[in-house]
Amino acid sequence: MPHRTHRRRFIKAMAATGVGFWAAGGVSPRPSRSAIETIHFASIGVGGKGSSDSADAAAHGVMVAICDIDERNLERAANKWPEAKKYFDFRKMFDEMAGKIDAVTVSTPDHTHAVASAMAMNLGKACFTQKPLTHSIWEARRLAEIAREKKVATQMGNQGTAETNLRTSAALIKAGVIGAVKEVHVWTNRPIWPQGIDRPKDTPPCPPEVHWDEFIGPAPYRPYHPAYHPFKWRGWWDFGTGALGDMACHTLNMAYMALDLRDPISVVAETPGHNGETYPAWSVITYEFPARNGRPPVKLVWYDGGKKPPRELLPPREAFKGPDGKELIENDRQYANVINTGCLVIGEKGTLFSPGDYGGDARHTGVWFDNKEYVIQSQIKEPRVEVKVSPGHFREWVDAIKGGEPAMSNFPDYAGGLTETVLLGNLAVWATGKKIEWDAENLKATNAPEVAHIIKPEYREGYSL
Repeated sequence: MPHRTHRRRFIKAMAATGVGFWAAGGVSPRPSRSAIETIHFASIGVGGKGSSDSADAAAHGVMVAICDIDERNLERAANKWPEAKKYFDFRKMFDEMAGKIDAVTVSTPDHTHAVASAMAMNLGKACFTQKPLTHSIWEARRLAEIAREKKVATQMGNQGTAETNLRTSAALIKAGVIGAVKEVHVWTNRPIWPQGIDRPKDTPPCPPEVHWDEFIGPAPYRPYHPAYHPFKWRGWWDFGTGALGDMACHTLNMAYMALDLRDPISVVAETPGHNGETYPAWSVITYEFPARNGRPPVKLVWYDGGKKPPRELLPPREAFKGPDGKELIENDRQYANVINTGCLVIGEKGTLFSPGDYGGDARHTGVWFDNKEYVIQSQIKEPRVEVKVSPGHFREWVDAIKGGEPAMSNFPDYAGGLTETVLLGNLAVWATGKKIEWDAENLKATNAPEVAHIIKPEYREGYSL
């Protein structure tokens, strides 16, 4: 299959770099457009994260169209770019403006990512889509295929991919600094929105500034309620992907890069249960990955909702010391903040600890050797690794649009596979307590037909991929 063939080319390209590590070089087709000097952007979703994504776009070209279902967001954006044409429905925007747009940013609720991104790419537009790339596994696979077919420049908005510290951590793991890896633990402080609640029964009037039908988009229709918009949509199965979907494309990113954590063979979740409306208040999800390209099988455990890995796996507070031997963490409160969210990659020789969401705070990222000595990453001298320094996550995409190398987190080579891995965990959440046996090639839970609608959704009339 093309998906597999392309992956083999990707891995071969990585292996050719040796210890020096950068995952993006020369794998995806270059954009079909000739190099252009001025990029004409459209932004779908200009509130929340869309505010900064659209600002990044405008800083690298000309904003010609803006789209949002909330008139308040749209007016704020219009004040910045008065020449940009305003829309509430991205389908109408493409109908009227397709010939004037070169590239599109998509920063909507998760359930709209795929249909908006696919429409852009099928029209030959470069596409930057926020994490998670899609709301479902099938959509992630399909967007990667479309990007490859249309030869457009793409990038997912998991900004830590461009961080030198994240790339260095991944390179050190690949170079063997902690030995063969068999276990990974990843955790987050999310959700910071309501989960584990019932669907509201009251139907308050929709505010006049909110275009509710456009918010619903491809999802099954339901009446407006402030429990969904703004922001709280993340906790609802129909609109968001829960804490896992929201954060794992960040927090799991370094381990994914280092170990090529694609195509797990099984996943199982422990949760307090859920009602099919919202994600549970907490979850602990265990993935099993087969051996791949010389590394042994890997177990990955994800934690959210206040759950964390066993404390004995974490380096103690007093382990964090600078080059002068002085302790970097002064009290328990600071230590609690450092270990609030992060990633542990456990190898035969030691454990690499990466705190935070985006690849690790350089002051605290390091290796805990044999649970005895903690060495801050910047002090590790052997093995020597070199990584390509990014010009910036968004700039990588802009350079790709102009004919340069593909951005690192492009859809076919990187973002699609990462999103598939992440969202597989939600199949296990839906079927809490049941171990899902996964056939990645055919996108099928072989023992759980009840999760088929989570793998591949049905769209409301008027929307398609």
